[in-house]
Amino acid sequence: MKHLTCHLDFISPYAYLAFEHLPQALEGLSYSVAYRPVLLGALLKHHGQLGPAEIPAKRSWTYRHVLWLGHAHGIPIRMPATHPYNPLPHLRLALATSAGGDISRYVAETLFREVWRSGGEPGDPARLAALAATLRPQRDAGGEAVKAQLKANTDAAIARGVFGVPAFEVDDRLFWGFDGLAMLRAYLHGEPWFDGPDWDAADQRPSLLLRSKS
Repeated sequence: MKHLTCHLDFISPYAYLAFEHLPQALEGLSYSVAYRPVLLGALLKHHGQLGPAEIPAKRSWTYRHVLWLGHAHGIPIRMPATHPYNPLPHLRLALATSAGGDISRYVAETLFREVWRSGGEPGDPARLAALAATLRPQRDAGGEAVKAQLKANTDAAIARGVFGVPAFEVDDRLFWGFDGLAMLRAYLHGEPWFDGPDWDAADQRPSLLLRSKS
């Protein structure tokens, strides 16, 4: 059995789609999954990236794309009333349901579906209160311990090379994105390509387009 760590942030529609599709994508394989909330904004900042929704033209495409992917794969999806929004309350509530840095699939499902199926305002206080009543957190979602756990999760993800969500970590390898699920399945299925030269050698070449940070 392979153990996967799924790095996720509820703000990401691609993370939602990948979460919903994961059981089908890996059907018949032996695996376990740890669902680990991280702050996408901090990942993007560390790597000097803008989120798709921060680039107007890309924002329009992203929303159309994720709605199409939901339609094409039979995954219910409705855009929230506001996006991007502040995901911190959802991330902290999720972690408050656990004593550590990982959450159950039930918790992740409840939060993802609230954001990506309801069509409501994610930051609405009444909706957040209803979520808290449903999930019955063990810890104070606004407490320092939960805040520290989210930072620790995010810092650890950055140290492992995670640059966005969803990111699936297995055997010290990272697979990124909804469209990376087919590649992840091939790896877990024992595809020989992953033992060949292409995986390790793919990025071992100079780039002439790196911008100076000065």
